[in-house]
Amino acid sequence: MKSKVLYYYKAIINSYAILFFSQSRVLGILLLVVSFFNAAAGLTGLAGTCIAVAMVTMMGYDRVSAQTGVYSFNVLLLGIAFGTFYQFNITYWLWFIVACLLVVSITIVLTGLLGKYGLPVLSLPFIITFWIILAAANGSGAMGLQQKESYMLVELNIGGEPFIAWVLSAWDVGFLPKYPDLFFRSLSSIFFQNSVIAGVIMSIGLFIHSRIGFSLLVVGFAAACIFNQLTGFYPDGISHYHLGANFIMISLAIGGFFLIPSYRSFLWAIVTIPLAFLIVNAFTKLLGAYNLPVFSLPFAVLTITLLYFFMLRVIPGKLKLTPIQHYSPETNLYQYLNGQERLHDLKYLRLNLPFVGTWTVSQGYDGGITHQDEWSKALDFVITDEDNNTYRDTGTRPEHFYCFNKPVLACADGVVEEVVSHIEDNAIGVVNTGQNWGNTVVIKHITGIYTKASHLKQHSIKVKIGDYVRQGDMLGLCGNSGRSPEPHLHFQVQVTPYIGSKTLAYPFAYYINSKTDLKDLKSFETPAEGTQVHPVDLSTQLKQAFTWQPGYNAQLTGADGRTERVEVYTDAYNSTHLTSKESGASIYFINNGTVCYFTSFYGDERSLLYYFYLAAYKVVFTADSDITANDVYPLQAKGFSLSIWLHDLLAPFYQFMRYSYQSKTNYQQQQLVVAAKGYKEVFNKKKQVMDANIFIADNEIRSFEINLNGKNTTVKWQTENIF
Repeated sequence: MKSKVLYYYKAIINSYAILFFSQSRVLGILLLVVSFFNAAAGLTGLAGTCIAVAMVTMMGYDRVSAQTGVYSFNVLLLGIAFGTFYQFNITYWLWFIVACLLVVSITIVLTGLLGKYGLPVLSLPFIITFWIILAAANGSGAMGLQQKESYMLVELNIGGEPFIAWVLSAWDVGFLPKYPDLFFRSLSSIFFQNSVIAGVIMSIGLFIHSRIGFSLLVVGFAAACIFNQLTGFYPDGISHYHLGANFIMISLAIGGFFLIPSYRSFLWAIVTIPLAFLIVNAFTKLLGAYNLPVFSLPFAVLTITLLYFFMLRVIPGKLKLTPIQHYSPETNLYQYLNGQERLHDLKYLRLNLPFVGTWTVSQGYDGGITHQDEWSKALDFVITDEDNNTYRDTGTRPEHFYCFNKPVLACADGVVEEVVSHIEDNAIGVVNTGQNWGNTVVIKHITGIYTKASHLKQHSIKVKIGDYVRQGDMLGLCGNSGRSPEPHLHFQVQVTPYIGSKTLAYPFAYYINSKTDLKDLKSFETPAEGTQVHPVDLSTQLKQAFTWQPGYNAQLTGADGRTERVEVYTDAYNSTHLTSKESGASIYFINNGTVCYFTSFYGDERSLLYYFYLAAYKVVFTADSDITANDVYPLQAKGFSLSIWLHDLLAPFYQFMRYSYQSKTNYQQQQLVVAAKGYKEVFNKKKQVMDANIFIADNEIRSFEINLNGKNTTVKWQTENIF
């Protein structure tokens, strides 16, 4: 029962918030309050929202979508319009319920049609439905709908700023300069009101929700006013409604919601204003012939058209469409930037080093010996000693070289495409240019990604064409065949399966760059010439502790008695997440066999699961205490700061704040411990704000403790006897 009430509460509040592309409860509640400035409109809007949520839920439509308000916000607009333009009577409620059924039906159908192209419905269902109501009511008095005398209908039809608007709002005395007054009234007109106070309250909610979003509203308003002043498009002034529902909203939608906020998106937010002028004026003339108001049709048509225009680009460039919608310009921006910096698992096939132990890159990309032209993106590996020698004894025989006879491994799963194994190994200093690549294995991993290991030892290859190999399987032994004056391993990535194919620049997923006293963990990079590299030495205990399959359950118990049960789920996109059944918070994560790291967090930041998200943000499965995992939090991880609002305002243009993360593993009292630290960096000045320890025993997480901004939290992690 409690979960059902919470579902309806969220769905109703989100129906208000999503009018401004938000899921903020604060904004939703403030908009709900503002809607009741016109009691009839507020009551009808709330009633319609409840009807719509109940309808889509009982009819079996997606509850997740229903909870966001996407199926019900058009009914909210319909209810506010009904309450604004018609008198209460029996037929009022009858026709309103009928209209609710119609707008929900149109919403579902248009969502299905436009959703195939990744396009939003916006306010089209409300506009179509209310046009039908207006046309029917004007055509037949038998409907029983009694129209109020409202300046808003006049304003919507003529597109100007009628004097009656100021008379009817006499209770809301203008106490601000002209343009601030106009801005707040324009915002309120989205709810068919003309109230400075309503606009101020809406502005507060919008600013709390998003500083970027609010700045775009101001940009759209200013651009519209300046353009009108320059052109004289509306000599008597732009109507409040068109300023709010069309000009301002198009700037918000294009500048910060459907596009990743940047100076480019802000430029487009300005460019849309002249286009909106044309469309508003044209539609006003066309629809005026049928006595139908324009409403927010220009906003909807222009937004959908521009989105499809952007989607059709072959080369997206630097103007980015929002890939995953978080209903917040800040979160969209920060999550996108964070993903670009660190979510390489989603961009690349994971390739491991094709050997065990420490090897040296004797020739790197664009090497001066043989890695030239179309074959420039390749790597040669040898084994060296402390004096950087590649051989012992006299170095006159292949057996004297440290890498000769060493195993060469499959760098990833795949199917063997080509094998050459009969070529004799060269004497030292002799090269075989007739059979340039020597003994070779080519593996197909996925379409367009092949790897080639060459110069292998004669008859040492253990696989044949058509064999399926797994990462780490032995392919053969390092040799000295082909164009190889001394034993070494040639490795390259290519897009075709042929021996001799041109090379493709491609990184290794994880490896250790060994230096004198420092082991540097590299992720999705290519080692440079002269560096020494080796695979990550994995800890089975650590790996098992962070391997969570769907159905995995654990109970988190805080020192204050708070308890949360978490379970692992996989969503429709095959993304895996830990979800708290009590708080509803979720952590999405990637476990690639070498590292477990979190990609995003959703939900209540007071949740125990949120503290775990901060503490275990990235864990490398190694017990080597010399290896440090470095990472970067997305800036919306607000556990580190009371406010980053100033940064939010500047973020589309310049970022001066950063939250970084470090973790390493060590043993404390016969227990494996992941020690983590979090830092806040402002203008390159670094300050530690988080310290955490995760305790592991018997292949399980046992507990974790975190100190965040001076506040200590200790949590017990239990996987047995939790039901």
